[in-house]
Amino acid sequence: MHFQQLTYFVAVAEAKHFTRAAEEVHVSQPSLSQQIKALENELGAELFSRARGNIALTDAGEALLPLARRILADADTARHEVQELVQLRRGRIRLGATPSVCTGLLPYVLRAFHDLHPGVQLLIEEGGSHDLVRELARGALDLALLVLPLPAASPALTTVELLREDLVVLSSPAGPAPGHGGTVRIADLAGEPMVMFRHGYDLRELTVAACRAEGFEPSFTVEGGEMDAVLGFVRAGLGVAVVPRMVAVRTGQDLRTTPLASPGLRRTIALAHRTDVAPPRAARELQRMLLANGPDGQDGPHGQDRRDGQNASARP
Repeated sequence: MHFQQLTYFVAVAEAKHFTRAAEEVHVSQPSLSQQIKALENELGAELFSRARGNIALTDAGEALLPLARRILADADTARHEVQELVQLRRGRIRLGATPSVCTGLLPYVLRAFHDLHPGVQLLIEEGGSHDLVRELARGALDLALLVLPLPAASPALTTVELLREDLVVLSSPAGPAPGHGGTVRIADLAGEPMVMFRHGYDLRELTVAACRAEGFEPSFTVEGGEMDAVLGFVRAGLGVAVVPRMVAVRTGQDLRTTPLASPGLRRTIALAHRTDVAPPRAARELQRMLLANGPDGQDGPHGQDRRDGQNASARP
């Protein structure tokens, strides 16, 4: 039994005339009759009585008609649903990102994506790179924005470098500026009260490692906060914090931004997905937008470097 046969059967049942039905479905009358006969042979019953040129449904035809209509309607619904997904009228994207990326980069890119594809649902999960790699591995995320390098024991992931950005020092304008000469050395942070992110933040690990490389342990007045909490503590004058430049430029005039002296600290953000599973159609479109455009239409956030042609597989 084929959809085409059911289509022809319903057309004849409604037109009660083989020639008119053939015209409605744009097929020759002999071809339509042949397909109806094949359907009757397969079902083992006549579907139409053809007495004296009048076309009427038999009992078997009456039983088949509502079923055929439902089958054709379901097929049309399935076709429509798939076309909506393919054309990005519907769908879902499960995207993971570090909190600083959620604060700085994503709002503008996601707004542009939503304007183009308002029917696609966006599910965002914030977390550190370690947590996001684990969520990618178990299939809970389609894409993730991670900080490179990946954890050593990572599953097979395909990563594309998205941008590189400098880290800067934020402080309250009410207090003295950290460092000297308009920049801060990592060594200047020795003894400087600091506000520190919770464990699991890539920024925490990067900052602590840089301080230890200079031979000292950082001094925390407050630790354990998320991004918004850390910014609030700095505003209150509880200490300084090391944050990405993309976050600093959006904090307004109530915080002082001081660059780190050369060589400074930089981090690399990459877009990752599982190597063995292709992202869904909607996720691939978001991936294309992320790689093609930084926020505000620039090559990377606020003029920072973006490398969108490098692919790598991270394996254990």
